[in-house]
Amino acid sequence: MAVLSAVVIALSTGITVGEAEAAKRSFSRQGCIDCHKDFDKDFLSKKHVHPVVKQQKCEECHLPHGIIPKLLLKESGNKVCFPCHSQEDLGLDKKGVHSAVRKGQCTTCHNPHASDNPFMMNASGSDICFQCHDRKPFSRKEVHGVIKDQGCRACHMAHGSPEPNLLTENPLKLCLSCHDPGDKAFRQAHGDYPVEQQSCTLCHDPHSSDLGSLLKGSVHSPVAEASCDACHNSATSAEPFGLTQTGSELCQNCHDQEELKGGGTVLHSPFEGGECLSCHAPHTSDNAVLLTAPGNQLCFDCHAEKNAKFTSPHAPVDSETGCLSCHSPHAGLHDGLLALPDGKQCLECHADVKTAIAKLAKPHQPATEEMCSTCHNPHGSNAPDMLTQRADALCYQCHAELEGSFLQTVIHQPVKSGSCTICHNGHGGADARFLRAQGADLCVTCHETLMDNPNRELEHSPFKDRDCLICHDPHASPYGGMLADAQKTVCAACHGDLNEALSSATSQHAPVTNGECSQCHSPHRTALPGLLLTTGIDLCLSCHTTLKDKMANERTHSPVAQDCLQCHKPHLSKQVRLLTAPQHSLCAECHETDVDSFSKAHAGIATEVMDCVTCHNPHASKDPQYFKDVMHAPFAARSCEPCHLVEQ
Repeated sequence: MAVLSAVVIALSTGITVGEAEAAKRSFSRQGCIDCHKDFDKDFLSKKHVHPVVKQQKCEECHLPHGIIPKLLLKESGNKVCFPCHSQEDLGLDKKGVHSAVRKGQCTTCHNPHASDNPFMMNASGSDICFQCHDRKPFSRKEVHGVIKDQGCRACHMAHGSPEPNLLTENPLKLCLSCHDPGDKAFRQAHGDYPVEQQSCTLCHDPHSSDLGSLLKGSVHSPVAEASCDACHNSATSAEPFGLTQTGSELCQNCHDQEELKGGGTVLHSPFEGGECLSCHAPHTSDNAVLLTAPGNQLCFDCHAEKNAKFTSPHAPVDSETGCLSCHSPHAGLHDGLLALPDGKQCLECHADVKTAIAKLAKPHQPATEEMCSTCHNPHGSNAPDMLTQRADALCYQCHAELEGSFLQTVIHQPVKSGSCTICHNGHGGADARFLRAQGADLCVTCHETLMDNPNRELEHSPFKDRDCLICHDPHASPYGGMLADAQKTVCAACHGDLNEALSSATSQHAPVTNGECSQCHSPHRTALPGLLLTTGIDLCLSCHTTLKDKMANERTHSPVAQDCLQCHKPHLSKQVRLLTAPQHSLCAECHETDVDSFSKAHAGIATEVMDCVTCHNPHASKDPQYFKDVMHAPFAARSCEPCHLVEQ
């Protein structure tokens, strides 16, 4: 009754029963912690909890629905932080911004929920910095005291700064905030020079050093000895940092130019121009011998084209000595600042190559004359074996006449891909062609599967003798299969008897006439006699497809189903249609032509004048007597008299 009343009320008010029932239901809101029970244990007990987390206002950052946690954030990256933490307050509007912040990765340093470290850092003190920055440069033998005591934040801002390297203030002012330039020890250490006017990092490493006074790893001896006046005006001069001489003249007071040349006559351009500071720092450096940049990077500053990633790099370039493996820094005896001429420089390391070349019966001229850089790029290359360019383009520079001859319809794959050195040794070989191996021993390196004959199949004589070049051109050809000549000519060179017989034949098989021997025969090997590609009638029917369809759908003549060669010759014949014998004789081998029934059925016509295929289809027919599909009506009725006079 109550249900009925509810229905009546719902109908009278225009509310459906479903809506009425839905009105009774309600949702009670649950907090995120009700499901994420581990969250309380993992975060809310930490010393420093994000205020919105402490107040359980998860939806300040997260969307309430979804499956993938990282997609539940209202915004991506740092954008979710900026509604509360303005970019201006963080210093992100400054000239220099911490790369982690700039990339939208606040969580690299901060835990978004809670941490036991101040500012909800993921690690304490400077350890947070070492998550990204290598610790080694900051932990050498002598560490800057302020880093020991206060860590990185003593000098650097965490997010952004108008100063370089996120410094808290101007570099010079920052140093002088701790180091009093008026202090007696300070003045004495710097020879009374007003160094407070210059950048401290010219000589000192601001973080750590293996040397005393935080001097950088490589120190100019006057600096180490506090003898600034060896190069500069006196400390009391109006221009104390002015130089006593200009350019290399000053350097040559201590560094003998001839000694630096080392007997070299080809001078490095900066050395020749007296531009020592192009490569060397005058006071200290983090690099050996006061270089302004480490290793090859110094060279690449001028020789940028050498700073490339190669698929075939030269090992010395990437070694510890780098460019100096081959080049002298100041002067060399030969072009390119090399200590030795081109090839001899290379053979200092590649002595094994020199030995191998000496053993070759026919060495390549550039190899014997040690012209290594004619073919190889000494710095590296994107071509195999550090070649200066693709092998074929390199070879054509001297062998230009070959380029045109190789532009054929069919090109050997190594030639097509420009890989001459797959077959030829660039340094030389046993013969003038510099082949890596002779005959089929060379071919087998690529065609191993073809030349392997585990089942001992019948092999074509040239193939058996591994004399590939009897039939093939090694580079390119206008003929299929990269043949040395037209297939008919190539085959006739050995099978001349067949070629001679063709001239007197009445009928010739089309593949023979067209020189398409490989339509039926394998030129290499096969398990079948006569090097045939397949057995029996299957070989013939691969070309005679119309006959194949007819045989499949009609009554097949018995010899046809067994073997085509019962009636036909494979190459040529004195008879028509490649028959093995005259038509009537061939048919008479199976059909008794001398009996009365045969004579009666054929109106007494003499067999020697008959042409059986005039009436019969020799291969297949719908008719039991193999008559042709279309017959003259009287003939179909077996009545010759209406047309022929038959002698009694």
